[in-house]
Amino acid sequence: MNPLVALFDTLTAYQRTAALRAAVELDLFTAIAEGAATVDALAARTGAAPRCVRGLADALAAVGFLTKSGDRYALAPELAPMLDGRSPTCIAGAVRFIGNPALWQAFGDLTTAVRRGGTTWEGEGSVDPDNPLWVEFARAMAPTAAFTATALAGALGRPDRDRIDLLDVAAGHGLFGITLASRHPGTHVTALDWASVLAVAEQNARAAGVADRFQRLPGSAFDLDWGGPYDVVLLTNFLHHFDPPTCETIFKKAHAALRPDGRCVTVEFVPDEDRIKPAPAATFTLVMLATTRGGDVYTFSEYERMARNAGFARSELLELPPAPQRAIVSHRAG
Repeated sequence: MNPLVALFDTLTAYQRTAALRAAVELDLFTAIAEGAATVDALAARTGAAPRCVRGLADALAAVGFLTKSGDRYALAPELAPMLDGRSPTCIAGAVRFIGNPALWQAFGDLTTAVRRGGTTWEGEGSVDPDNPLWVEFARAMAPTAAFTATALAGALGRPDRDRIDLLDVAAGHGLFGITLASRHPGTHVTALDWASVLAVAEQNARAAGVADRFQRLPGSAFDLDWGGPYDVVLLTNFLHHFDPPTCETIFKKAHAALRPDGRCVTVEFVPDEDRIKPAPAATFTLVMLATTRGGDVYTFSEYERMARNAGFARSELLELPPAPQRAIVSHRAG
């Protein structure tokens, strides 16, 4: 992107985020999908002023979320499955979560967070024990995570044995382990997280038809005995919350919990070695500055070094298109 365009685009980015959230809260996208395609119809459906509905819909059409022909609006075909509230892949929950006032507040004082070395939130920020934020995260982000979980399952391929024992650390919604279990009937998942969060993951396991191969391990990943041995340990969107020594502690626990030929699979925003691309991975560091004391994004070489220091023999990097994240597979044996 042209730097001048990027500058002005960034200055107004918050306005588009607010517009997207307003459309979700008004259920505007679902109304359009159900046939309320004109300003008057949308105003009647949402209970909003026609002038304001027109302004919001036109702005959303200008950035490509909607299309407009004459006086009629429609969902952009590529985005319809993610915006229509009737769709199982609708990301309305993710829009509400990312637009959570608490997260906006954290970014509202990013200057102070950078100066003090981390979040302006009290305590340890987003990683405070049993933070209620994570229940909302588990409920909201499952449809979004499903894309990455499916890509991960494809990248890992079919297991080479009939039974796979898998530990999903900081499981959240549980979609990564659940997706792998759905793909392979011999996969048994143990999900580790706070009890309140695991209740959401268990609901997702039941919905996916794998509840008989899903068990909960409630508590702190740092304090609990992980049990095992496991064939696979999943660390998905977890390590970025911590500094490198803490990440190594987690890798060591994963190493100890695995069978001799086991693998630790880490899914993260992993920037290139220059740390400035791809943009979604590189800019995710801002989320960590705003919400954690020591979190960051790490390159593959940094993850590889952490895993090696924890005893892993080798690591490999997997791309997960079309997801913006990458996977690092760390092998216990050489």
